[in-house]
This record gives sequence, structure tokens and C-alpha cells, in this order.
Amino acid sequence: CDPTKVEPMEMIEIEKPTLSMNFYVNDSPFVGQSGTFVTTRQIRARLIKELETNVGLEVEEIDGEDGYKVSGRGELHLSILLEKMRREGYELSVSKPEVLYKEVNGKRHEPFERVNINVPDEFSGTIISHLNQRKGIMESMFSENGYSKLEFIVPTRGIIGYRSQFINATKGMGTLEKSFLRYDEYAGDIPQKRNGVFIAKEAGKTMAYSLFNLSERGRMIVEPATAVYAGMIVGINSRDNDLVVNPNKNKKLTNTRASGSDDAVKLLDPLIFTLEEALEFINEDEYVEITPDAIRLRKKILNENERKRAYSYKHKLNEK
Repeated sequence: CDPTKVEPMEMIEIEKPTLSMNFYVNDSPFVGQSGTFVTTRQIRARLIKELETNVGLEVEEIDGEDGYKVSGRGELHLSILLEKMRREGYELSVSKPEVLYKEVNGKRHEPFERVNINVPDEFSGTIISHLNQRKGIMESMFSENGYSKLEFIVPTRGIIGYRSQFINATKGMGTLEKSFLRYDEYAGDIPQKRNGVFIAKEAGKTMAYSLFNLSERGRMIVEPATAVYAGMIVGINSRDNDLVVNPNKNKKLTNTRASGSDDAVKLLDPLIFTLEEALEFINEDEYVEITPDAIRLRKKILNENERKRAYSYKHKLNEK
């Protein structure tokens, strides 16, 4: 340009966050056992430090609670931050990811993502059905060499928690890539289907005998001799209701022995969640407890009686 008339380049626009999680102080009975930084002040200092370099991140305090609402550009963006904090020695509890809505011309808008899927032809019908239920719109479909390439536009709400279901439906032979596309009008309610969970009744160490009996009714997510506390999630129920169980109960020993009934217990391998899978799995009334040496799932309200009262109160409000 003319040296006497310098025209500056346009500012680079930083895209706003589309997803948020609540970061809370870890208040479980195991707090401080493996982490070094466990207080609100230490978590706040770490998040403020992250803001200096992580330009797509936003942090705000939650009124009346020892926690922070952390907003980012998706599950991966926030889970990378959580993994970094975990490795640095921080302990915290994290809520289920929630999308950030916008009000445009008096109408509620939500983020949508472009989803590119590559699966064997035999599974394409199942995947199309899944994404239709999640308010997805198929834009293109192309088949080549036994594989189908599908392109969908799906609300971010609909794709949260879908990856594990996708892996199971395609037997691990499909690939799924997603990227933020735009904000558009609210797509409506999306049915969320998830089985119930097994909740530990009391603190102790899990016993193989109890886990073996419980595994007949669901899938365990803890191994024998694992320390648990009341309110911690230890398995996935085969039905849609939550069950309070005692995974610490051992077999009663007597002097009587019987052939066949005293054989060694054979357990299936437990289902071990990664950080991303745990964040996708939990419901609104649950937390992921993140520590340097463990990732645990738990209920927000650990006490069983208080949890029942809270559910009863919420049910009454919904009826009104």
C-alpha cells in the first residue's frame, strides 16, 4: 500500500465458546489422598493462569458455590485442560458438559456441528437412525469399496455422549469427525437414553464375591480391592433405574465345603472410562471426580437419604 496511507489488517476474531462445564472443589471422602492442589483458591489461580495463553477459554465464578463455570470450544478443548490440571496435581469435580445458547431476534439458538462419518455399509442404516433421533440432518451419502461416507449437521447437544454408542454400533470399525459449524434455531428436545448405575452404599474395599453377583445384573466399572465410598458409582445397571448396592460384602465363611460351590470367582474385565468417556457418560445429577491417580464417577449428593429427598422435591416441582 501507499507508505503515506497504511491500512491495518482486519482483527482476527476469536470464536466464542459453545460448551461449558462447572469445575468444583473435590468434596469426596478421598479428597487430598493423591492431589496436591485441592482448594478453591488454587483452582482459581490455575484457571486464571490458563486464560493468559488459552484465548478460546472463558471462566466465571458460580454464585453461592465454590466453583467456576469454564466455557470452551468443545469437549476436547475442555478435556485437554482437565488432563493438564490432573497431571499437575490438581483435584476437582466436574459436571456434565452443557451447550451455550444464544438469543437471536427473540428466538433461542444453539450450536450445530458438521459430522463426517465413515462406516462399513452394513452399519450405515443404524448410524443414520441414531443421528435422526438426535435431530441430525443428513446432507450427503456416498458409498465406495464397501464403506459409506455420511455427512450430517447435528446439534451439539445431540452429539455429546454419542461416541461410545457409535463405537459399539460399528464394532470399532467406523470413524467420526466433528467440527463446529454455526448457531441455528433450537432443534427441540432430544431423548437421552442411558442405563441406570450401581451406587455404593457404604465405604470400604470392593470384594470379588459381591462384584461377581452384581455383574449378573449389569457391567462393573471397578476392580476387586478398589476403595469406594458411599455415593460412588461402581457399575452400570442393565435397566434404566439406579440401584444402591453393597460391593464390599464378602462371602460368609463356614466349616462346610461343597464341591463346585467354592470354586474361584471369575470376573469379566471392568469397563474403564477415559476422561472424555466419563464426561460423556454422566447425567446432570452426577460428577466426574478427577485426581492425579484416578478418575471416578459419583453422585452429586453422596448421602442416600438426602439424594432421595432432593429427587422427591424436584419431582414435585416438575408436577407443578
